[in-house]
Parts: sequence; C-alpha cells; structure tokens
Amino acid sequence: MLILAAAAGFGAWNWWQSQQDELPEGIVSGNGRMEADQVDIAAKSAGRIKDVLAEEGDEVSAGQVLAHIDITELQAQRAKYVAELASEEASILEAKATVVQRRAEQTLKEANLRRTRSLFEKGTASEVSLDEAQSEHDAAKAILEAAEKNVTARERSVDAARALIELTEAQIADATLYTPVRGRVLYRLANPGEVVSAGGKVLTILKLDELYMEIYLPMAEAMRVSVGDQARIIFDDMDFAIPAKVSFVSPEAQFTPKQVETRSERDKLMFRVKLRVPKSLIERHFQMVKSGARATGYVRLEPNPPEWPDFLQKRFEGDPIDVED
Repeated sequence: MLILAAAAGFGAWNWWQSQQDELPEGIVSGNGRMEADQVDIAAKSAGRIKDVLAEEGDEVSAGQVLAHIDITELQAQRAKYVAELASEEASILEAKATVVQRRAEQTLKEANLRRTRSLFEKGTASEVSLDEAQSEHDAAKAILEAAEKNVTARERSVDAARALIELTEAQIADATLYTPVRGRVLYRLANPGEVVSAGGKVLTILKLDELYMEIYLPMAEAMRVSVGDQARIIFDDMDFAIPAKVSFVSPEAQFTPKQVETRSERDKLMFRVKLRVPKSLIERHFQMVKSGARATGYVRLEPNPPEWPDFLQKRFEGDPIDVED
C-alpha cells in the first residue's frame, strides 16, 4: 500500500510538473488552498443562551436569526426604567407648577419694591421699609431662578431615563443574533442554557459567497500582475478550470508560507497574489462550494498575454469560462 501511495504521489507530481513545463511564456502558476472568510456570531453582552437555531453544516442566509440570548432580566430593567421615567415626568409637572408660583411671588415682590421706593422718595416710607422690600424682592428672584433650574434638572433626568430605556431596548434587540452574511455554519460553539460573556462566540459562519485562493509569485512575475487580470483555478484531481480574477497583489514581499511545496521555495521572498472566484459562479454551484480544497492557480501576465492552453479552457457543466463580475 505504501508503494502504491508513493507511486500515486510521484505520478501526481510528475503531472503537475508536466503542466508547468507546458505553460506558454506569459502564464505563471502557484499552488494553494481555496479560502473563505469566517464570520463569528457572538453575544454583544453577557447572558444565558435561550436557543440556537442552526446546526453545523446548515446553510444560512444574510439576516437569518441564528440564536437568542435570554432577556428576562433586561425586560425587568426596562420596566423599572419606564416607571422611573413616569416618575420623572410627574416631577417635571410639579416643578413647572412651582415655577409659576414663584414667578407670581416674584412679580408681587417687584411691585411692592416699586411702591416702597416711590413712597421713600416722597418721604412717606422709611429706609428700613425700603431695605425690607428690596430684600424680599431679591429673595423671591433667587427662589424663582432655583425653581427654573430645578425644572431644567428634571428635564435632564427625563432624558436620562429615556436614554436608559433606549439602551435596554438596544440590548434586547442585540439579544437576537443574526448572520450578516450568507454561508454555512462551520462551528456551533455554545448550546441553550450556557452562559456566555460579552463577545462570547455562539456560531462561526463560513462566508462562501466570496471564495478565493492565494498564490505566491517572485518579483519578476508579480510586477507584471495587476488587479483585474484574468486567472484560472484547477482543483487537485479535477480536469476542469474555474475562471477567476486577480483581486489583490501585495505591495511588499514576504517569505512564502509552509504550504508551498518545497523548502527552497519557502526560502524565497515572494509576493502574495489573491485570485477571486466570481460571485455568479459561486451562486450557480453554491451547494458544492468547499473551503480548504487544494488547487493550482494560473495567471496571465501583462503585456501581450498569450492564449490559455487547452487544459485551462475546460469548463464545468457548461459554465462560461470568462465571467465579468
């Protein structure tokens, strides 16, 4: 069995090497894995999980509800804040009524001060009476200002109570966990009854509507690659080509990662190039999309790109070989 496996591996390597030898000038290739971004569905606040509505492997759509966090305590808090808001609003009415009363008293004291001042100027009122009238006027004015500030303070308290209600309602809304993307459940990390902390992960979604692979090219080849260039991807053990486009070319060199086939290749400084599969093609075969599959990516270099060789023109189930999105 080991001899057969070794023979099969050697044969596969010979096939891959033969494909490299057959590549025309201006077409380069690199190996890698198909990748998709992962999106964590996490609780914004700490709480107990009420239910989880998806299992590992389930296909989910953007906006779909995946889990709920128990909101019993939040509902109780909201009821408390609503009661406090009603109390503060009642206090405002009382404070405004006090302002009306104090304003009337201040008006009366002001009129009394004018009369006393007039009588003092005519010599029919004493200076003591004038001082008393002035003191009563000043006191009434200060009391009125304090009453008006109390109204402002009560209004701020109402605003604060409303803010607490809005905050609690936002926390209640956040207790329903949605997926922002279409994809497939990769991991289910928590179950009903468990308590999660703030930021605790409940599910991990594999975002399969954007599939890509990364290859590594030396500087001489990377300098001739531009975003938007045509590319092809062939999965290991498959005999058809998937159209792709260059969506990213790294602006700086790096040592190539471990998955590159040989140590000598890993020792070289290379440039990372990302090949993205068109969304329309993914949509057409969404059920078949897998992340992590090994593949080889091919890129046509500019300028004057050659024609693709025959083995890179083979299609899958009548798919167009050039897709514009």
